[in-house]
Amino acid sequence: MPSALRGAADDLLLVANADDAASWLPGVPVVRDRRAGFGALGGIHAALESSGNDVLVLAWDTPFVPAGLLRALRDAGELGDAAIVAPRSASPWGFEPLCAWYSRAALGPVTAQLDGGEARVGALAGRAQVLSVDVSSWGDPDDLFFNVNTPSDLDRARAVAARVAGVDP
Repeated sequence: MPSALRGAADDLLLVANADDAASWLPGVPVVRDRRAGFGALGGIHAALESSGNDVLVLAWDTPFVPAGLLRALRDAGELGDAAIVAPRSASPWGFEPLCAWYSRAALGPVTAQLDGGEARVGALAGRAQVLSVDVSSWGDPDDLFFNVNTPSDLDRARAVAARVAGVDP
């Protein structure tokens, strides 16, 4: 995941509230949520406020997102008018809000949503223009955006990694 981000971003910033977060990616600046209790949306808010720029957001637990996909999101965002550029997926929102490019202009809608007490990141689609991008040329979206949270998820991730590498699990 860090290598994919390094291949698509000018700088890295880790948004985490854990006391030991600075040891996760040595040399990468760490910021905490500025609005606690809002989960991932609070993290996006912190990234936008701390960086002062457009940001690429990638959830920590998604190991299969390639740099080329992140570069494509960034390119589409920098060339277009959307506040958010995100991969199209089978998520409840129809896009992946935790693998997305957020323009600096998205800070207003993110802040308004936080002010309204709404923590669901996907609900930003009702406040900001979202451009959803077909990412099937990079692989199966179910694999690309699979996140690893449990031991059984880790087993599945190993199987996906073996399949993607062309190895029979």
